[in-house]
Amino acid sequence: MGSRIGEAMLTQFLAQSETTNAKARKFAIEQTVELNNLIPPTVSYESRGNLVIIGPTSIIVDVAEQFSELNSITLVSTESDTQDKKTDKTVYHAKEVTIKGFLGAFDVECVVNGERVNLAKTTIGKTAFDLVLDMKLDSVMKEQVPVPGYYPVGRGYPTLAQVLDELPGLVGTFDKPKYFRLNPELCAHSSRGVKGCERCVDACPAGALTSEGSDQTGHHIQINPYLCQGVGTCATACPTEAISYALPEAEKTQNFATRLLTNYKKEGGETPIIAFCSDRHENFNVMALKTMPDHVIPVVLDELLSVGIDTWFSALVNGAAQVLFIASRRMPETIQRVLTQEVEIAQALLTQLGLDPQRIQVVYMEALNEMTLIDTPLSVMDAPLKGNKRERLMGALDHLAADSKANQIEITEIQSLPSHAPYGTISCETKDCTLCMGCVAVCPTRALHSDPDSPTLKFIEQDCVQCGLCVSACPEKVLSMKVQMNWNQETRQETQIVHKEDAACCISCGAPFAPASMIEMLRSKLQGNPHFNDEASIKRLYMCEDCRVRDIFTDLSANPEKQLKV
Repeated sequence: MGSRIGEAMLTQFLAQSETTNAKARKFAIEQTVELNNLIPPTVSYESRGNLVIIGPTSIIVDVAEQFSELNSITLVSTESDTQDKKTDKTVYHAKEVTIKGFLGAFDVECVVNGERVNLAKTTIGKTAFDLVLDMKLDSVMKEQVPVPGYYPVGRGYPTLAQVLDELPGLVGTFDKPKYFRLNPELCAHSSRGVKGCERCVDACPAGALTSEGSDQTGHHIQINPYLCQGVGTCATACPTEAISYALPEAEKTQNFATRLLTNYKKEGGETPIIAFCSDRHENFNVMALKTMPDHVIPVVLDELLSVGIDTWFSALVNGAAQVLFIASRRMPETIQRVLTQEVEIAQALLTQLGLDPQRIQVVYMEALNEMTLIDTPLSVMDAPLKGNKRERLMGALDHLAADSKANQIEITEIQSLPSHAPYGTISCETKDCTLCMGCVAVCPTRALHSDPDSPTLKFIEQDCVQCGLCVSACPEKVLSMKVQMNWNQETRQETQIVHKEDAACCISCGAPFAPASMIEMLRSKLQGNPHFNDEASIKRLYMCEDCRVRDIFTDLSANPEKQLKV
């Protein structure tokens, strides 16, 4: 699964034109080999064909006739029994229906005859149902992308005809890929009981991502592989690459598009445009391409958002004049929102570079006449992009910035971005900063870091993802974030000193161990404290931790009676 060039209808359409660009496009498609994961990790579902149908009595009774070959059918009416039509089937009249689970493991609870029951145990003697057909207009499960085995026909999609074709075959054992990798060490969601970034949770339309834990035990992101539908929005929204699309890896899709452009130009094609589209809508893809010139090259993905902003800009600096997304307004709202937000960031960056923002553009099937095509490619990079997701993006942006400057386009060094952009800087009210390094302890990318040899807080702007962990963790509340783009590559990548103080050096070993101002503050606050009423206790404030412990035990050894006071 992953990036690929169409199926039968699309392939047939692309072979019809005989223009130079069309031939180059066909050549590129045939010559560019995909590099997908050969044996992806999977999860398994087991279904025995126990179906529950929920909805108005007359509808569910009629629909049940279409699934007679299944193991069992349980009918749950959401109407009162006074509205029943005459039938020889058992119909359970239920209120307050709740459904949790997935294919082969649906827990359905409801109130029947005034008692809340587990419906599968009550009706078929099983712990769960395998399949759910929901005919209610307002479906019980609200996820925008339904979990496997759940069919909310009542809300209009999928259609009953599609369900009649698909549902009867869902008996047996089925494997589904694990679409994502999660690296908790890179995650900016939480650290040391402090919560920060929640972009992935907000971006999931399937309810597969949740924040688990508490302030006491710590929070962490959890992905339920049985609920995950591989939509890709979480990986696109993740600023640290803690979540990455694994089928295929985003960088492989990125390299695939680059090779596609290279093969297209090798065969004499000009001004290529990359059009990302979903394999779920082959008819729509063909319909859209019929309205476009022959230099538009489709790249078909399992999911439109399985590639992110780094891939889009990679295409632009590797010869594409434009990057399009063939989308539909029928897509779940969350997918449309994430796509719109990411494109908004991309277009803001293009505008700041003095380039037409429509070089990255969403083309909706419902509004093809609003499409803007651009036929002037940009400067191509000499070397391939390397590094992680952010490094590849910044490499592409720095190349475009240099090209804009070479073309006498003036670029303002610091420019604001949409508030949801994960790029920016951190400011510090240094007069109140104690250099406790609580911010350093929670920073997931080491954008904020300390100096082992002095009390110094350092910052690298390019690495900051604006997660907010440092702001929340700061006990003095002296840190603030600012979303922006710094087009000065040197200052964006260099280590900046946010705050620095003279070090207090240990009076015993001479090693620096804390900010001098912090030691003086502690002395001031502890003055008069009964535990610090002798010269030895005050002296230890000016020692490093190792020397302080050594001095205490030396004193106890010399004066054994003091052990009674410990």
